[in-house]
Amino acid sequence: MSQRTSTPFQRAIDVIEALPLEDQETLIDLVHRRLIERRRAEIARHAAETLQAVREGQAQYGTIEDLRRDLLAERFEPSAELKAGCAQGKAQD
Repeated sequence: MSQRTSTPFQRAIDVIEALPLEDQETLIDLVHRRLIERRRAEIARHAAETLQAVREGQAQYGTIEDLRRDLLAERFEPSAELKAGCAQGKAQD
């Protein structure tokens, strides 16, 4: 006798599989539409945050090459905390 772990996700799947095929299709459509709505709301929130950053003068402008250069510089530059720690270590020597 195999014992199956019953997680909330597995219980939901079991309930869905017990539904008639048409209800399963309706449920899939409903979930898909809700996911789209959530994603749109997330995009709208990010857009509002970006507009606020522009209004506050915190947005940076540039080309794709500028962005690439900045990202690579951040990747290879030691963090401010690391620099501070090194400076303290040298001061103690």
